Amino acid sequence: MTATETKLKGCFVLEPKVFNDTRGYFFESFNQNKFSELIGQQVKFVQDNESFSTKGVLRGLHYQTGKYAQAKLVRVIKGTVLDVVLDMRKDSPTFSEHFSIELSEDNKKQLFVPRGFAHGFIVLSDKAIFSYKCDNFYNKASEQGLRYDDQALGIDWKLPFSEFIVSEKDQVLPTLSNIIG
Repeated sequence: MTATETKLKGCFVLEPKVFNDTRGYFFESFNQNKFSELIGQQVKFVQDNESFSTKGVLRGLHYQTGKYAQAKLVRVIKGTVLDVVLDMRKDSPTFSEHFSIELSEDNKKQLFVPRGFAHGFIVLSDKAIFSYKCDNFYNKASEQGLRYDDQALGIDWKLPFSEFIVSEKDQVLPTLSNIIG
């Protein structure tokens, strides 16, 4: 497995070594020792989540605050998504900047999202199964989010807005300027 740090400090793209043969493929999707060595920190994952979505479903941008902040290791098991992270760390030189990457069953890339980042994705394929490991348990009272279509963020979601399927909850999230005042 290799790890490449993105333009956002502490956020890494991980690429496993895939062994293909006539039977199919095999790869190690997670190894605690290798992971810690590659990203240079100890992260203990305590919860695994999985979602199924159809084309155009946009989930995000979400994050948890305070002692319930979460780091995540995300990947796609089936299909293709555009995964987006936004640096919400006010003391970071890349505060309010985002990074996006296509994650798919074909490229098998993973993205490590550190604490202090908002996260979201949109499904680009007909269907997708999305998996993520979290280093902290979900806490509803600490859940926050911001608008996926905030013009100040300049996120290119790769699909026209007319194809988006967005939850009612995500449609009423504040913009970044509303959050930071």
